[in-house]
Amino acid sequence: MTIKAIIFDFDGTLMDTETCAYDAICKVYKHYGQELALEKWAICIGTVNSPFDPYDHLQELAGRPLDRDQLKKHFDQLHDEELLSATLRAGVLEILDEAKRLGLRIALASSSDRAWIDRHLKEQGIADYFEVICTRDDVLRAKPDPALYLLALERLGLSADEAVAVEDSLNGLTAAKLAGLRAIAVPNPVTAQMNLSQADVMLDGFEGIVLEELLRKLAK
Repeated sequence: MTIKAIIFDFDGTLMDTETCAYDAICKVYKHYGQELALEKWAICIGTVNSPFDPYDHLQELAGRPLDRDQLKKHFDQLHDEELLSATLRAGVLEILDEAKRLGLRIALASSSDRAWIDRHLKEQGIADYFEVICTRDDVLRAKPDPALYLLALERLGLSADEAVAVEDSLNGLTAAKLAGLRAIAVPNPVTAQMNLSQADVMLDGFEGIVLEELLRKLAK
């Protein structure tokens, strides 16, 4: 069937907030003389309530009790500082413009909460591109559960074979495939080490991509 909609993830896909988050948590660890391996942090990317808790892990490495609330406050402060210089990934605006020109319906499915998404869509000036926005506030289970993508499809009134997902992480890609969607993976520096082989198409980035040609191949 013809592809009628494109459903984007946000964090790490449209805007590389994932690198910001990893840099921030690494600074928290460094404050206590410790390091956080990217492979461990990767478990958290694209989901909530991850089995890996960075604060418990840091406490284990430090070998002494740490104030969890203070750790979280420190991370939030550093993350906000990192986000000050964050922008849309290169080529994102061109992809959104082409999707709009092609008459595609554009949706967003994110494991972040609605306040976070609304803030960044507004700051980056792209809120009006999205007909449907689904966040973790709308579902019981975030990615890798397919609930967010299934809800986006329901709100669009489309079947899975009429849409394609765009993701950067393993948790997000798993959710998209479980929902029956074809998926494009566009990893960022933090997620590039993940096994995203279940993607139908793997891209290094958005720059220079002709969306019409890409969707034509996916529709075959």
